[in-house]
Amino acid sequence: MAQADSKALVLGALAGVAGISLAVACYQGLRSKRRSSWTGPYINRTNDQGKGVMLLDGPGPPRGQAEVLERLEALIQCVSELKDEMKALKNALPTLQDQVMEELQGRNEVRRVSPLHRTTPTRRKRAAATITGARAERSSEEAESEGGYITALTDSEDEEPCDAEQRDEEQPEQPADKLSVILERIDCLHQGSESDKRESLDILLEQREEFGQNSPFLWRLIRAYCDVHDISSTLEEKKTHAESGKKVGEEAVSLNPTCAESHQWYAIMCGIMAEYDTVQNKIKNGYIFKDHLDKAIELKPQDPMSYYLLGRWCYAVAQLSWIERKVAATLFGEPPSATVEDALKNFLKVEEIHPAYSKLNYVFLAKCYKDLGQRENARKMCEAACSVNAETKEDKEAQKELDLLCPALGV
Repeated sequence: MAQADSKALVLGALAGVAGISLAVACYQGLRSKRRSSWTGPYINRTNDQGKGVMLLDGPGPPRGQAEVLERLEALIQCVSELKDEMKALKNALPTLQDQVMEELQGRNEVRRVSPLHRTTPTRRKRAAATITGARAERSSEEAESEGGYITALTDSEDEEPCDAEQRDEEQPEQPADKLSVILERIDCLHQGSESDKRESLDILLEQREEFGQNSPFLWRLIRAYCDVHDISSTLEEKKTHAESGKKVGEEAVSLNPTCAESHQWYAIMCGIMAEYDTVQNKIKNGYIFKDHLDKAIELKPQDPMSYYLLGRWCYAVAQLSWIERKVAATLFGEPPSATVEDALKNFLKVEEIHPAYSKLNYVFLAKCYKDLGQRENARKMCEAACSVNAETKEDKEAQKELDLLCPALGV
């Protein structure tokens, strides 16, 4: 189709050139005839040095006719150039279709400019200009030709971005990565209702066979088990989800030891399992909890959740009785060690990374300050905790703590 249109364009242009050529031929014959009638008598004149000079003296053509003749000469020159360009275009016609196809497919990096396009401004300028002399005409034409070439290139370059945008629009959209879509949906469900959290676990279990070797997928599966554990109503159901979550956690940290989230959520599941294990396993899980939490902080030191959990662990260890410490020392050789100061340091780190992180973090800050005798700071933390609305299950737990703590501090 492109080649047929190009042939039609060339044939039409050639027909136009032929018509102009016939008109020019008639004009040249008429011009020669008129010149013969304009010739006047010769007069022999002598200059100052005595040399005879033959001068043409006669009426000559009127000045208006001379101007028309000069413009027609310029037109003849343009027609001659047009013939050469048509010949070049005809020779280039066999390869024109391939060039058009390459340009449409975006493979032609350097855009070619048609000779017809490049010299059209030149012809328009020449036909309109008055030619005062052969040398001036030649100089003017060269300048105009060069100017026309630059203009054509500029137009072509201006068109390229539009062509690039058109090619981008024609390219089909790439399908979104399946795993990314699943994980984005899981994160939304994690923030939702209880039914959303159960749906999240169901989706992850359905996709586990396909994505079970992916760390971001596995740590979200641990988190889903944790969520469903918290909303389960029976002890048996809670324990089942805790055990399943811990097994997935062991698999996740083994698969990718450099994933901070895997270590973090595995530590959480170890803490949850302490509610259902024997005393010996409770203490063992406490050590595992601390080790993986330290690893999570090492891998991702700006995660406030890890510092909050570590603060909770330090505060719990600091509250252990003498008997509990002795049991831990007997079973593992060295009892866990942490102080209220250690716990306070971690809770303050949470506020540093994420101010107003949670209602419960304010509560434990108040507890630490109270235990350390800093009652004024403890009251400030209670007031900050009271300013946070109790929306989540954790917030409601924090409110219960506040109801006991505030009267003791006179808040």
